[in-house]
Amino acid sequence: MSFAEQLHRLQAFLDADELHDEALDYVAAHGYLTALSTCAETVPDREWIDALFAEPPHYADKAQEEEIEATLIQLKAHIARQLASDEEFELPCDLDLGDDPDDSELRGWCIGFMEGVFLRESAWFENDEEEVSEMLLPIMVGSGLFDEQPEFADIAADANLMDDMIVQIPEALTALYLLLQAPDEKPAILKPRHH
Repeated sequence: MSFAEQLHRLQAFLDADELHDEALDYVAAHGYLTALSTCAETVPDREWIDALFAEPPHYADKAQEEEIEATLIQLKAHIARQLASDEEFELPCDLDLGDDPDDSELRGWCIGFMEGVFLRESAWFENDEEEVSEMLLPIMVGSGLFDEQPEFADIAADANLMDDMIVQIPEALTALYLLLQAPDEKPAILKPRHH
């Protein structure tokens, strides 16, 4: 079975209604795996898989369980390769919250990403808290999880500002990845880019 077919089956599994309410759907799981791939500390597969599902899903059989978990692990490796490449990171959804942000796939992706951050929060912020927070801002804004905080409420109330921040997510991901995974290369990010 090709990776594309495996992903298709994973997507059908994660997007099914039978999963626990707090389990991540495919787009949210992609965000979650992106965060795990960005973090400097490696989370054991068993831990992040269990957290992704919130409670053990009802698999048809052992073979399905092995297939779904293996595909998740492969998807995580695929995302890590994407992050490490020089190409702009592509999200599995539009960079747009649409008319109803709570229903948008992008919101789901950002929430999934933040779930991944929360799994190892200290590892994200221990060295460059200010920089990491700044780079995480577009994703935090997109997630809507922080809208009760005044600074986030102000951004959320300004549609143009929201749009400006959200389109920065791919760039922010690349910067976060370099900062957390390759800190020696950090000065390169801060130099102005010549077009």
